[in-house]
Amino acid sequence: MSYLKTDKLPTFEQFAHLHETSGLIKSKKGNYSREQLFQAANNSWYHISIYDHTKLIAFGRMISDGVYQALICDVMVDPTYQKQGLGKQVIEELVMKCKESGIQSIQLFSAKGKQQFYKKLGFEEREQDAPGMSLVL
Repeated sequence: MSYLKTDKLPTFEQFAHLHETSGLIKSKKGNYSREQLFQAANNSWYHISIYDHTKLIAFGRMISDGVYQALICDVMVDPTYQKQGLGKQVIEELVMKCKESGIQSIQLFSAKGKQQFYKKLGFEEREQDAPGMSLVL
């Protein structure tokens, strides 16, 4: 089946629905409103949306300095459309944008249990002697 891919931000309603349907909203650290999460998506350096007609079925975004660092976050696929390669398409589009911009270092936040999916796409876990760190306020 052929779906529409675009770098245009979905509507608030489409984004909020996919965020909830995919379960991603439950994995967020902190208490953010749907409006705040949409604002974060709007402030992103780049985002990709995939539609089945007018229904948003997959989405991913990146924050970046536009030169040498990018961070992939909020990759989500509607559960009824999973296992069709849409998550892979989202990642490929985000990586392609980095290649076009000359960005050579891409980090990502993975939802729990999704590490194998990203490994298949070439991502590696950080080395034990150089682990990623986070601070949740």
